[in-house]
Amino acid sequence: MDLKQYVTIVENWPKEGIKFKDITTLMDNGDAYRYATDQIVEYAKEKQIDLVVGPEARGFIIGCPVAYVLGVGFAPVRKPGKLPRETIQKEYGLEYGKDSLTIHKDAIKPGQRVLITDDLLATGGTIEATIKLVEELGGIVAGTAFLIELTYLDGRDKLDGYDILTLMQY
Repeated sequence: MDLKQYVTIVENWPKEGIKFKDITTLMDNGDAYRYATDQIVEYAKEKQIDLVVGPEARGFIIGCPVAYVLGVGFAPVRKPGKLPRETIQKEYGLEYGKDSLTIHKDAIKPGQRVLITDDLLATGGTIEATIKLVEELGGIVAGTAFLIELTYLDGRDKLDGYDILTLMQY
């Protein structure tokens, strides 16, 4: 299935010059969403995944159905102050400034094989921070999976040494 036909390109959003890749038109098509999920599930099965981790909020949209099909848990990665129990935190760089992500301190057991999911691999900062959180808790990042990769932003470079699945590239 050509998943790109289900992604809507929105010109000049959220600002002038950006060609936003809108995955909501993929998600609202049951066949396309199921196909994309199934592709990630097959990848995860090969990696013998124990847990799926995804950053908010689109990482939840991609990761939760994958975890469900695999019969494994899902651990959310969120902005500071959004998780109710004790967390660990990692800071990462943005184009202008910094941001942080957190995960529950007990979300991952040492040695668990983790799949990190998100909708988009762009600059790689969010996923790099998520990898650091997983590894600090003793998890093994067995793979990363994305619907879309924006190859011109070189996010893959920040994930050097990690296995990456992308279903579409722009």
